[in-house]
Amino acid sequence: MSKRSNNSSKKNMKNKIRAESLTKPFDKSTLDKAQRIANNYSIVLNPNARLGFIGTSIELPTVFTDSKTAEQCCKDTREALTVAVATMLECNQSPPAPASEKKRDTQVNIRLTAEEKLRLVRCASNLGFDGVSDFVRYIALKELRRLH
Repeated sequence: MSKRSNNSSKKNMKNKIRAESLTKPFDKSTLDKAQRIANNYSIVLNPNARLGFIGTSIELPTVFTDSKTAEQCCKDTREALTVAVATMLECNQSPPAPASEKKRDTQVNIRLTAEEKLRLVRCASNLGFDGVSDFVRYIALKELRRLH
């Protein structure tokens, strides 16, 4: 066997091993635990003219999906979150706690016009947030991540 074909064979073997590890299913107990954690994450859906909806979560904003319908996007986002959490668990990392479990004990006050508040309330409601505070916090932290 020539040196060139031997290198090619080794490369093919490495690619095969890498592909198998990427498609390897998660251990059932890991997947079950990941699903329990991900099911408590807050999903945020954003309408998109071209894609339908883009889904992400407050806890893992870098995990996102897109789907034509809100229902499918929510389902796909939940599945993507489960995979992300399972991957973290397999790598001995701690996934973030659900936003609802984090104690928020510091307050920030902002002054708005009545119209600004109404716009925020409507937008927060349309995007599935429990209230304006959650919506404003999500948008502000998202913008901070973008800036830094």
